[in-house]
Amino acid sequence: MIRYGAALLCRQSDFLYCVIFMDRCVLLAPAKINLYLEIIGDRPDGYHELAMVMQSVDLCDRVTLSRAGTQDIRLKCEHPLVPSDETNLAYRAAELMCQEFSDAYARFGGFKIKIEKNIPVGAGLAGGSGNAAAVLVGINMLWKLGLTSIDLHLLAAKLGSDIPFCVSGGTALATGRGEQVAPLKDVQNYYAVLAKYQSLSVSTPWAYQTYRKQFESTYVREADDLAARQSRVHSGPMVKAISNQRLEQISALLYNDLEKVVLPEHPKVQELKETLARSPQAKGVMMSGSGPTVFALAESQSDADEIVKAVRSALPDDDLGLWVAPFSSTGIRLVEA
Repeated sequence: MIRYGAALLCRQSDFLYCVIFMDRCVLLAPAKINLYLEIIGDRPDGYHELAMVMQSVDLCDRVTLSRAGTQDIRLKCEHPLVPSDETNLAYRAAELMCQEFSDAYARFGGFKIKIEKNIPVGAGLAGGSGNAAAVLVGINMLWKLGLTSIDLHLLAAKLGSDIPFCVSGGTALATGRGEQVAPLKDVQNYYAVLAKYQSLSVSTPWAYQTYRKQFESTYVREADDLAARQSRVHSGPMVKAISNQRLEQISALLYNDLEKVVLPEHPKVQELKETLARSPQAKGVMMSGSGPTVFALAESQSDADEIVKAVRSALPDDDLGLWVAPFSSTGIRLVEA
């Protein structure tokens, strides 16, 4: 058992759930990077069939969830680009839980959600997805629902493709449209240097639609072929490199299909990637998700700091944000109750 303040928590099926009443909790939602992103083909639901290796990094938003005392859902975030209505994934996560568990909603009422943003917005780092995952986990605690990680993954998949991974985090293989998550051996003791121009964003739907227009002829069509391609990723070089815990091997195998459309459209992202790659301490460089964040992998905090210095010297732009984030083996985690 694990005690957080006045709340006593028990571990069930690798997830924490609350067994004693509490009315407020604070959770950290880490960012993610894509070590591997392959677009395999189209799906009947209009999404793409994907194979991704995802990694949590310890750059976290802070999500506070408390009882509202009414049936309302109220969301507050001081970041000007974060909406406070139903277009926010965290708001929609609260709505989903109220619909799915109507008896608990009738008994306990709605929520106040406060999001402190540390993850850059529109960055390809799953910041919004992580906030939604934190709301699912927090309501599970506040309402004493006793949901397992599998239960939460199923709920998360109804909201968005990255949210199931954000619930559990760590190192994982994600297939389907990204909602089918299989944990891998955690990659630990490495660092990511994240770089993003603050004023630059890339639309995820645009990136996938553009990729479809340009590369649809390469898509796998038959179900058996889709399964075979997914199977090859499961047993492929990247998964083996992660099993061996060798950063050199992982770095050499970094891959992201979406770079093929994003980098030509955004020369500053291409330049940023090339600048990071010139640092001797950078073991590998790749764009995360649909971008525009680019990350470099490093073996130590000091190496990561040297990469930051080199990039600052080469690209002295106040609009360029740089963050050093160690790899994390966890997803949503409770820090206060």
